[in-house]
Amino acid sequence: MRMLWWFCGHTRRDRVRNEVIRDRVGVAPIEEKLTQHRLRWFGHVQRRPPETPVRNEVLERVDNVNKGRGRSKLTWDESVKKDLKNWNISKEIVLDSSAWRLAINVPEP
Repeated sequence: MRMLWWFCGHTRRDRVRNEVIRDRVGVAPIEEKLTQHRLRWFGHVQRRPPETPVRNEVLERVDNVNKGRGRSKLTWDESVKKDLKNWNISKEIVLDSSAWRLAINVPEP
C-alpha cells in the first residue's frame, strides 16, 4: 500500500482510504491475490505424479506429532480447504489446468 500511496502522490497524513487508492490504481485486494496464489500452487501439486517428492511432503503429512498446548496452528491443507469452500470450487477440476486457471483467477478491477 505504501507504494500505491506514493504512486498516487498521497501520504498517510492525507487520510485517504486504502480502498479508494486501490480502486484508483486498479489493484485487486491482497487477500484475494494470496488465495489465488495458494490455490495455484495447490493445483500444481495435485497435477504432479503421486511419487514426486513435492506431493509426498506437502499432501502426506505425519499426524502423530506431539502437539503443544492451545489451539493448533492453521495448516496449509486446512487453508486450501477453506479457500476451496469459500470460492465454491471443486477439487475435480484441478486436472484440467485451463479450467482451474479460470476458476481461481482474480480479475484486476
